[in-house]
Order: sequence, then structure tokens, then C-alpha cells
Amino acid sequence: MGLLEILSSLFGVGYFFAWSLSFYPQSIHNFKRKSTSGTTVDFPLINTLGFAAYFIYNSALYYSPLIRAQYAARYKGLTPTVQFNDIAFAAHALVLSAITTSQYLLASTWGFAPSLGNKPSRFILGIFFGCVAGVAIVVLTVLSSPDRDSTESVSSWVWLDALYALSYVKLIITLIKYTPQVIVNYRNRSTRGWSIWQILLDVLGGVLSLAQQSIDSYLQHDWSGITGNPVKFALGNVSMVYDSIFMIQHYVLYRGASGTQRERDSLLAEDEERRIE
Repeated sequence: MGLLEILSSLFGVGYFFAWSLSFYPQSIHNFKRKSTSGTTVDFPLINTLGFAAYFIYNSALYYSPLIRAQYAARYKGLTPTVQFNDIAFAAHALVLSAITTSQYLLASTWGFAPSLGNKPSRFILGIFFGCVAGVAIVVLTVLSSPDRDSTESVSSWVWLDALYALSYVKLIITLIKYTPQVIVNYRNRSTRGWSIWQILLDVLGGVLSLAQQSIDSYLQHDWSGITGNPVKFALGNVSMVYDSIFMIQHYVLYRGASGTQRERDSLLAEDEERRIE
């Protein structure tokens, strides 16, 4: 094994642990406070759907002979740049996202105080059900295709396309999932209740994930390792953009602001119509 292969493996392990650990700070923070105030269920709820899709996507690309053959037919005989750590990360993230979501939707079970952010916004619910409907349409289209099980077709609808529909669900969710919390922080003029540690770990994971994918594509001498797996590439880039916004809010704009009274006034005064539409 050469140096680049070793680096790829190390970066893969590194991003797995960084991104996996990033799911703990918020749920632990909520548990210690016995409250989810200052945050919104939108983020963990849509994250649960996103990682369910991402887990299926990675598992099929890694384990399914049919999917791998269809991928090879479409991308010049190459194999997907998906490794076992991608599957392990997605499974772990799915479980932790579901646990965190339960802290909002089942607040009384956790013994938490009521919070306005425990109710999903219309915007996130629209994205949630829109993604489910979109995947269902693609699956029905693939089922109607006579070439769905073909390992030679590069243009007809095949099961690989259904898998890509799942990957784009994750991509769409990655693009919008942070927006509600950014707005909540802005309204409260505070990041109180939002754990900055999950953001710092997310940044580290994003850098390592992009580094691993770049090395894997270089080793194959073909950058379709990125174009053929756009969701993994987008995960690292988009997340780091939002992470930068959160760090600016926490360390620059609202530095030292507890936001206790402002947060309380905001959460009690705002009705559902003023929440994220």
C-alpha cells in the first residue's frame, strides 16, 4: 500500500470520527439543559430523512453487484468511491439524528420544558414530503423501464438512477437543513442553546472527507470519482459554508451574548406564522 492509499484510509477514519462525534454535542447539551430552547427540530428532523437516504445510497453502491455494474457501465468501468466508513458514518448519523429529533417531538418523555422550536416548520415539512414524493416518482419510473436490471445501458432508466434520486435527497437536505437554525440565531441575537462543538467537528470532518475523495479520484486517474458521487463532494463543501456562518455568529456577531431574556421573549412572542415558512 502506497502513501496516498494510507492517507486516504487515515482521512476516511478521521472524517468518520469527526463527523460521528459532531452528532453528540447538541443532544448532550439539550439533555444537560433539560430544554431545546434556542434551537429548532427542523435540523435533526430533516437530517434523519437525509441520512436514511444516504445510508441506503452508500450501502447499495458498496454491496450491490447490480448497482456497481451499472455504475461501471456509466463511468468507464470505474468503481464507486464509497468505502465502508461511509456506510458506518451514515448508519451512526441516522441513529443519532433520530435520538436528537425525539428530544423535540417527545420532549415530555425526556422531561424537557416546552419550546416553540419543538414543532416542525411548514418549510421543512414541505421539503420532507416533497423529497419522499420525488423518490417515489423515480422508483416508479425505473420499475416501468424494461432496462432497469441492465448492466450495459448508459442512458435508460436503471436502478442506479433510483439510487441517485436518494443521493439528491441528501444533497437537497444538506443545502437547506442549516437555514432554520441560522435564522433562529439571528432572531435571538444569540447562539445560546446551539452547541458550537458540533460545528467545529463538522468542519474537520468536511475537510477530511474532501481530502479522501480527492485522493481516491487521483489514484483512479479520473475525477468522475467526484462527479459520479456528487453527494459526498457536496456534503463537505456546503457544510463548511454553513459552518463558517455559525462560527461567525458564535465568535464574532453574538460573542458573549447569553441571549437568555432575548431568547425567551422571542420564543414566547413569535407565533407559528412568523416561523420559517
